[in-house]
Parts: sequence; C-alpha cells; structure tokens
Amino acid sequence: MAFDIEPYRRLYPFGSHWLDLDGLRYHYLDEGHGQPVVFVHGNPTWSFYFRELVKNLRNDYRCIVPDHIGCGLSDKPGDNRYSYVLQRRIDDLEQLLDHLDVREKVTLVLHDWGGAIGMGWALRRPERLARLVLLNTAAFLMPATKRLPFSLWFVRNLRGLSALAVRGCNGFARPATFMACRKPMAPEIRAAYCAPYDSWQNRIATLRFVQDIPLKPGDPSYPTARWIDERLADIEGTPMLICWGEHDFVFDHHFLDEWRRRFPQAEVHTFLDAGHYVLEDAGDRIVPLVRGFLRDYPLDEVQP
Repeated sequence: MAFDIEPYRRLYPFGSHWLDLDGLRYHYLDEGHGQPVVFVHGNPTWSFYFRELVKNLRNDYRCIVPDHIGCGLSDKPGDNRYSYVLQRRIDDLEQLLDHLDVREKVTLVLHDWGGAIGMGWALRRPERLARLVLLNTAAFLMPATKRLPFSLWFVRNLRGLSALAVRGCNGFARPATFMACRKPMAPEIRAAYCAPYDSWQNRIATLRFVQDIPLKPGDPSYPTARWIDERLADIEGTPMLICWGEHDFVFDHHFLDEWRRRFPQAEVHTFLDAGHYVLEDAGDRIVPLVRGFLRDYPLDEVQP
C-alpha cells in the first residue's frame, strides 16, 4: 500500500497517475503540456526529488516523472513478483513512455541510478533523444580510478547485516537526508524523503538498488551496464547540461571527469556548496540553468 501523500501536498502539489505493470502499480507524474521532459530519479529518492524543477517547467513543458517500482508511490513488491535489476528498470521506463505515446523528441533529466536507467532507454531509442541534463549520476562502468565507498560495499556485500541496517532501521534513506546535502534539510522535507520507506517491506528497493551495483562480470546487471557504457559514443552530439554537487562521496570528481572525457562539448556547472542531492542544495541556481539550456537548444535545431 502506498504511503499517505496528503501531509506533503504543499511540497508536492501534483496529480498522481499509475500504469499497470503485470499487476504492479507504477506511479508517475504527468504535468503540463508541450515538449516532453522526462525525469528519472535514483536511490533512495523518488519523484519528490524533482518537485521544484517540475513546478517551474510545467507551464511550458510536459513533465513526466516516474517512481521506480519499490520507490515513492509505486508498489513495493517482494522478489517473487519483481526483479530488482537495471534491465527491468529500463523496461519499465520504456513501457511507460510507450503507454503515454511519447513519440516526439525527449529531454532526459537524470540523477543517481537514473543515469543508467534513462540512458539505457535513450540508447535503445536514440532517434527520440533531444537533450540531456545530468545531476550527479553515471551511465558507465565504475571509473578505474574510483573505489566503491565502504558504506556501499557493506550494504552490497554483507547481505545479512545490511538487510538489518537498511530494511530494519531505514539505514539508507534516513542517513541520506543528512549525508547527501551540505545545508541542513528542513524536517518536513526530510520526512517526505523517508515517508515511502516506512517498513521492512517498503525498504526493499533501497537495499536492492545497492546490491545491484554492477562492478564485475558475473554481477546480474553488469552486461546491461556494459552495453550502455559501450554505446555512449552513439549520442555524443546530443546537447548536454551537467550540474554537479562537488561534495558527493560516491559520484565524485572521478565520475564528473569521465563525463567530461566522453562529452567534451557538455556545458558543465559545479557547485562547491552542494552534495549528492544537488537540487536540494543548489536548486535555486540549477532551475534557471535548466530553463536556459532548454531555450538555447530548441528541438528544431537538434533534430537529426
């Protein structure tokens, strides 16, 4: 059962929609009209993360924002009903956009795991990709210079202990509201981020996302991640805006350097006073950058 969204309506004033995915309710926002902008969140956030961008863009664009299965207002099934792997996440996004009959050029706004999920869809349908906005994310294998932080290694590999910590004590979503920001998060906002993950069952995705991090051949999602990695050059001419919080102990300068190496034409803005939840720390500066980027690259100029 979805959590009660009503206490957070002031912050999240959107209408809810659901798509049936083999009996599972896949929640999404569909706000505004015009050129489609698709927002893809990561772990342990949900569509709430993009709320200010959606409020600002929906008067001029169609904003589509799914909650991954296990996250936000979507269903949170057990492993017997859903495979919590990257391939399935991409399939879900593809099914949603096909269901909504989104055939025109799409702008993707990607954060955290949303990078791999959104880019996986884009590389299946490169003719439908118009522009990219990247926010502390990745869509390639771990850079050779980067080591997995101990906290993620612990959650990924010590499965019994990590289940107790993450699913028993909400030891991922709750700490993130402190660790992923540089400025203190208001209690109401912190509560909204944690609200979907209010029980052992409802925290399954926050654990499975970490356990699915593809590091080596043999990991379930490694072939999918490698497929994405090897095809990024196919979209190298796509207009790209990168907004990056510099205080991110996971998606740090190693990842930003890799984006710059692969896409030297990208417009890059870094924020010294921002962390992983870069929209929380620097949203007031990022919103106008995104609006300007969309204006500067009109769709008629990025058609093939």
